[in-house]
Amino acid sequence: MVWKVLRQIGRVGTVSEPAPDIGDENALETSRIQHELLSILGQALTIREVDTGSCNGCELEINALGNPYYNLEGLGIKFVASPRHADMLLVTGPVSRNMETALRRTFDATPEPKLVVAVGDCACDGGVFGQSYATCGQVANIIPVDETIPGCPPPPLEILRGILKAVRRRIKSAD
Repeated sequence: MVWKVLRQIGRVGTVSEPAPDIGDENALETSRIQHELLSILGQALTIREVDTGSCNGCELEINALGNPYYNLEGLGIKFVASPRHADMLLVTGPVSRNMETALRRTFDATPEPKLVVAVGDCACDGGVFGQSYATCGQVANIIPVDETIPGCPPPPLEILRGILKAVRRRIKSAD
C-alpha cells in the first residue's frame, strides 16, 4: 500500500496552485502601512480578537496577518488571550444573544485607553443576519466602536489599514 502511494507521488509530483499575484502597488502599500505602524506605536500593540458569532471567514483573514508576508509580530502587534492585556479589541461577526454578555465583560475587562475595531460586514452592520431573535446585530449596538472594516470577509490588507486608522485616530485624540 505504501509503495503504491509513493509511486503515485513520484508520478504526479507536487500538486499546488501558484502564489497569487497581488501586484506591486499592494506590496508597496503593505510596506508603507507597516512602517507607519512601527513609527506610531514605537512599542507593542496587543489585540484581543473576539468572535461573537461569525462564520469564521474574517478569522481566516485575521490569521493571514500572522504569515510572513504581513508579519504582524515583526511590527510589534500581538494577539493576546486575556482582555486585561489588550490595547485593542478586534470583533468579528454579528453579536449573537449568547455572546452579548461575554462581549460586554471583555470590553469592561480591557484597560483604558482601549480601541474597538469591528471587522467584516456582520460586525459593522449585522450583515446578512441583521438584528433578530438570535442576534443583537452590529457590535456598535452593544459596545462603542472606534473603527469599522467592511467586507465579507475583508482582505488582510484592509484589516491592517483599519488597525492603522484606529491607532492614528487614538493618537490624534490623545494630542
